[in-house]
Amino acid sequence: MGEIMVSELLFEIGTEEIPSGYLDRGLSDLKDLSVSCLAENRIEYAGGVFTYGTPRRLVLIVKAVADAQQDTTEEVTGPPARVAFDEQGNPTKAALGFAERQGVSVESLERVETPKGEYLFLKRTIPGRRTIDVLAEALPGLISAIPWPKSMRWGTVSMSFVRPIHWITALLGGEVIPFEAAGIKSGTYTFGHRFMAPERTEVRSVEDYMNAMERGYVVVDPAERRRLIKDMVERAASGVDGTPADDPDLLSTVANLVEYPSAVCGSFDERFLSLPETVLVTAMKEHQKYFSVHDASGRLLPNFVAVNNTVARDEAVVRKGHERVLRARLADAVFFFEEDRKKPLADRFEDLEGVIFQAELGTSRAKVTRFSELAVSLSRRVAPDSATQVEMAAKLCKCDLVTQMVGEFPSLQGVMGASYARMEGYEEEICRAIHEHYLPARAGEQVPASDVAAVVGVADRVDSIVGYFAVGLEPSGNADPFALRRHALAVLRILEQKRWDVSLRWLVNEAACILAGSGAVAVPGDTVERVLQFCRERYRRLLLREGYDADCVESVLSVDFEWVSILRTRIEQVGRFSRESEKFGALCLTFKRVRNILKKETMRHPVAPGLFQDQFETSLWEAASKVEKGISVPLREGDYYTAAVGLTELGKPVDDLFDEVEIMTGDEALRNNRLGMLQRLEELILRVADFSKFPV
Repeated sequence: MGEIMVSELLFEIGTEEIPSGYLDRGLSDLKDLSVSCLAENRIEYAGGVFTYGTPRRLVLIVKAVADAQQDTTEEVTGPPARVAFDEQGNPTKAALGFAERQGVSVESLERVETPKGEYLFLKRTIPGRRTIDVLAEALPGLISAIPWPKSMRWGTVSMSFVRPIHWITALLGGEVIPFEAAGIKSGTYTFGHRFMAPERTEVRSVEDYMNAMERGYVVVDPAERRRLIKDMVERAASGVDGTPADDPDLLSTVANLVEYPSAVCGSFDERFLSLPETVLVTAMKEHQKYFSVHDASGRLLPNFVAVNNTVARDEAVVRKGHERVLRARLADAVFFFEEDRKKPLADRFEDLEGVIFQAELGTSRAKVTRFSELAVSLSRRVAPDSATQVEMAAKLCKCDLVTQMVGEFPSLQGVMGASYARMEGYEEEICRAIHEHYLPARAGEQVPASDVAAVVGVADRVDSIVGYFAVGLEPSGNADPFALRRHALAVLRILEQKRWDVSLRWLVNEAACILAGSGAVAVPGDTVERVLQFCRERYRRLLLREGYDADCVESVLSVDFEWVSILRTRIEQVGRFSRESEKFGALCLTFKRVRNILKKETMRHPVAPGLFQDQFETSLWEAASKVEKGISVPLREGDYYTAAVGLTELGKPVDDLFDEVEIMTGDEALRNNRLGMLQRLEELILRVADFSKFPV
């Protein structure tokens, strides 16, 4: 093949407005799919793969793409040489037929030695196809492969996509990549801003395209839009001597709602400042996508900044429009707030009877009753002086779900409950718990600061996990509609960081007993074990993501998963032992020898030292007793490294026993006594870790 030429690839999917929350993930998926598509089709490229996008377009750019696929080599084995040629060396029908099928002459065939003898063999180079032809076949599938959270169909189009497709730009080196998808033929045209530059525009290169976007009032790079919006919002807020809220999530949302941003600062009546600040900020952010504005001390100002998708002809008119809409929202919030205040929070507990938590698990009132009992039991173990506060916080923590304010702003659950509780004079510890029991709500978020909040949060989540498992609604595959994986991680992080001396098995079993006692559902007998296995897997995945050695993690978690507060320390110290001790490998081999002889033994056997007949039995028993005594204090103090070092003293006595004593003797009493000694030894080593998990 001759010298490979390179061309730039431009691919744009023009759509109706894509939901802002979908755009970032969609662009990431488009990039990943494109990289895979090029690799699978043996299309080389240089300079990277880039994706850009706005609510109306997804764009893929690759600057240097090979004009043709890489050549491939094909190897074909033919018939055995002994049947391919006769005694005179002339080709037979077998050789002639094979050559004809491969489209070559018999003379071009080679002979190759194989384990089965000599065979005819053909090796040839297959030239790669033109890249433009390959992409014409691949790009329609790439479009439909983007895994949107929700897709739709429209008109008579059979393909589904996040939103209807209106145009497709597909160029390689200025030449159209010809294909059709969703009833749209690919071409050389694109469109600018829907309102400011709606005309169709021809492009022939990436440079043409970027110039067209600039002329067409489209900032196609999301990172550039975010930067522009941040600067615009800060300038607008500075006009009232304020600073906008530092809210990356809102910034990203707004950037994915516009193609050409502009910002305007508005104001609202100061009487609305009587509302809790969180209510005002939430009303501006969630309903209107406005940035709140604060003074130098962080106090909320009666101002906001709105981002528009066009350049305002008359900024005053635009400002008044935003102010009018926000005024109505805030007036509603004042009404909801005043109505909610007419009924004490505690009186709303009975109203939870009208809210279904889950069809089989009953109402929210029933759920609160269950996890309140669990929370009190847990508090007696980890925070006995706070049991009364825990009981009250648990009863009140879901009452704001039936307030009008939370009905309008669901994200304020917990926040409003805490605010109303403070206004009604409850202890601050209880008020904080109403809010903080939802923490951590996402990965990386802090656990509750107070024990009261942490106890209520753990009880709430464990009740949910056990309940859903009891009715057969545990997560499967990637599906986790009730966020049980997130709940499990939150429970584990709280138990770990609070360092509570409480058994996870006890906690899960207690929740299962309370659920069974409530009569809501029949709790299957294996529910506790299934929940513990689920939590164990979540913790294992968490540790592996954080970079812990897989063998160390497995060696500890396979032995013990009850006392979560010490697991990480135990894993770290076993890992340190595996790296630093010269006797680590010997201990692993010692334990594997013990494990191998016990793996088929299902019965437990007592040990009677009086039955020992060999000095090596006595030596091992005495060594085990000495080691057990020696590691008892380190184990009690959580010093697993020292305990592991102590276990290495068992190496020689174990080796001597196996080398000099017949364990599986025909005398049943002696055999069982020796197996019992090895079982005691196994239990002793497992108090540190299962060293058979290490590949030594």
